[in-house]
Amino acid sequence: MVKQTEPFETGLDDDLTLLTETLEEVLKSSGDPTDQKYIELKTKAEQALHDVKSRVSQASDSYYYRAKQAAYRADYYVHEKPWQGIGIGATAGLIMGLLLARR
Repeated sequence: MVKQTEPFETGLDDDLTLLTETLEEVLKSSGDPTDQKYIELKTKAEQALHDVKSRVSQASDSYYYRAKQAAYRADYYVHEKPWQGIGIGATAGLIMGLLLARR
């Protein structure tokens, strides 16, 4: 089974790398608040930080929505087919028990 990556996962890695590199540049600069390069780097770092926070927030919202939808589907399924739900739960419990007992 091939794991498919979401578009934001690879973009998020790139964003974090960009943020790290930009912040390292800021820290290496002179730090003189009147220096134009320092001001530009600081602005760039602040923008990169804002962008990364926004993307992380969107990603967490997406995961929350997916988990909530899965919970609703499972709840609906169990209410519509309770005996199959019990069978699935018992089977999952048995398999987990066997796997944990092997340790």
